[in-house]
Amino acid sequence: MQVQSSLSETQTTELFRESAPLNHAQQIAVSHGDGPLLVIAGAGSGKTRTLVYRMAHLIERGVSPESILLLTFTRRAAQEMLHRAGELTAGSCRRIMGGTFHATANILLRRYGHYLDLGPNFTIIDRGDAEGIINLLKSSLGMGGAGKRFPSKRVIMNLISGAVNKAASIEELVYQEHLHLTEFLNDFYTIADHYRQFKLDHGLLDYDDLLVYWKQLLLASENARIELSSRFQHILVDEYQDTNLLQAEIVRLLAYCHQNVMVVGDDAQSIYSFRGADFANIMRFPEQFPGTEIVKLEENYRSTEPILQLSNAIIANAEKKFTKILFTEKVGGIRPQLAAAANEAAEAGFIVQEIQKLRQNGTSLADIAVLFRSGFHSFKLEIELAAHGLDFEKRGGLKLTESAHIKDVLSFLRVIINPWDNLSWNRILLQLEKVGPKTVQKILNSVRQTDDPFSALMTYRPAPAWRQQFEKLVTMLNHLRQPDLTPSNQYDLVMEHYAPIFEKIYYDDYPKRRRELEQIKALISGYGDLQSFIDDTALDPPEIDTSVDGGRSEQKLILSTIHSAKGLEWDTVFVMGLAEGRFPHQHAVPGEQWEEERRLLYVAATRAKNQLFLTYPKEMLGSDRQLLRASLTPFLREVNAGLYTTIDQVHTGTTYQTGQYEQGTPRFRHPKVQSARVTYEEGMQVTHAFFGHGRVISIPGPRRIEILFDRHGSKILHLDYAKLEIVD
Repeated sequence: MQVQSSLSETQTTELFRESAPLNHAQQIAVSHGDGPLLVIAGAGSGKTRTLVYRMAHLIERGVSPESILLLTFTRRAAQEMLHRAGELTAGSCRRIMGGTFHATANILLRRYGHYLDLGPNFTIIDRGDAEGIINLLKSSLGMGGAGKRFPSKRVIMNLISGAVNKAASIEELVYQEHLHLTEFLNDFYTIADHYRQFKLDHGLLDYDDLLVYWKQLLLASENARIELSSRFQHILVDEYQDTNLLQAEIVRLLAYCHQNVMVVGDDAQSIYSFRGADFANIMRFPEQFPGTEIVKLEENYRSTEPILQLSNAIIANAEKKFTKILFTEKVGGIRPQLAAAANEAAEAGFIVQEIQKLRQNGTSLADIAVLFRSGFHSFKLEIELAAHGLDFEKRGGLKLTESAHIKDVLSFLRVIINPWDNLSWNRILLQLEKVGPKTVQKILNSVRQTDDPFSALMTYRPAPAWRQQFEKLVTMLNHLRQPDLTPSNQYDLVMEHYAPIFEKIYYDDYPKRRRELEQIKALISGYGDLQSFIDDTALDPPEIDTSVDGGRSEQKLILSTIHSAKGLEWDTVFVMGLAEGRFPHQHAVPGEQWEEERRLLYVAATRAKNQLFLTYPKEMLGSDRQLLRASLTPFLREVNAGLYTTIDQVHTGTTYQTGQYEQGTPRFRHPKVQSARVTYEEGMQVTHAFFGHGRVISIPGPRRIEILFDRHGSKILHLDYAKLEIVD
């Protein structure tokens, strides 16, 4: 059913003026009628405001709030948008369904999962739980254990999850990313099959399953597809450049009965391919939805003109893009500054010196961020900051629910929701003294086939050595199931039972861990039902609060990877480590990997409001711990040098003689590399068991060789694992 607009253009404009005015491009996007709409929202161009006003506009047109679906990548983003839209519509927008893809999948699968014979009482497991299951399976299948060389649970889980998110096979991922593990290929498939069956047997879904089952629901059942597509007459998607193939297909299927899809994103900020995000999704949206209107938001409200000029120049050389030029009314300002340091220690010293100058000039530490490509790139900087007494916060810490003691507590609550969750039962029963894994399996085997595991536990006959503990546990679990208890009451019951166990298990540091349990108590008190609490802590786990006063310090310098900084902004930003071989990283090959590295630098540069510093060391340690000469990243070498100011680096640093360099560039030249008795040179023809025929095009470093394959493009391989054959 198409809903016709009940407002004239003049009335709509008046609605917009009630709050902050929209610019012309934003107004076009907000006032769009029916049909597909792609909004290319440049960095700092007000995409959130555009989505907020779009929801308000739809409701003012007469669209029912319940028929609008907002999909985001963080819970906080959805809550903020719905709150702001609600203020424009007297609360109507708060009846819109909005949340992350995974959280929305959870809600819909519990309601519509019967179309797939999926019950509503499944438990969502996090990454730690999933890796725990992989470890159990490795052991039970005889693939792990002391003295056995076998890939870690993390690597195996990466392969299983990567196959889902990247729409690839485990075999393809092994050959692309873990060539040295090909001998375990059959074992990986065996573990994946058992992992799938384990989840089915125990009513468990991991994060990937939520998307897989949602897509299956829309594909396998025409009734479900029609019902959901008819229910959600307008679909809005934030950060569309971060979607994977599964998510893009879900959006397409949800629009089965209509084409009312508005996606907002920026192709220039697509930087999450390692999570499965597919840059091609936003590029091919107009093909998947014929008749798409494209609106570009190019006015930037964050950065000064000089910062935007450099940012535009960085992304201008991208191979594939929606061409746009960011502009701003914030004319003037300081040009970005580029500092070449003698070495990594000197680079860290320069950054600390500039931060001290900024503080003296009135800039708060909290308004400054130092960004880098990988977490370990900041180690020397962290030492230098500590030496000068500068407080900092490094982003990307441990999530609260990843801690062992928090998992212990949640396991009691999870079995109330899903009595067949053997992963949680295993954790609970192992807390009993004198009860080991074999005894736990014996208990679980005895109750597995029953309709009510709790009743089966009551009739189980424990050994005298642990009978008293077991009976206390069963009594507590029966109290926990009383229907009149609130989640907060249930938590208190669990803690009454768990506290003495907790203090005994974590004797060394239980006071610190107790503060984290208090965080859980504060969280659960805000929930009216246990299912919602369990789902939210699994889908959007809070970070551990490490501050002494229970709140985040507002006077800390921020250190962050660029990936973690996306969507954020600071007055002054330092981007460090901008040396070739580190940025782009040494394994990035021409093509999509190289282009994503370019986009990563663009994202970093556009985080700055007023000042941007770019730094790199002329000499740094390579992966083999040898000192290497380094040159400026090619992403800055190829832009006009007049777009930044070069700082003469005066910090001292030891200069080392590191080898022979190509004339004209400070880059190592490796014309040959040897493997066993074979010497590989540029131009040689070779064959590979998986990639086929190719030609050696460069020797990027010791034990590495870059080959252009006829069917698979350019690949950098390690000679210890590649098993190449030379073609005469």
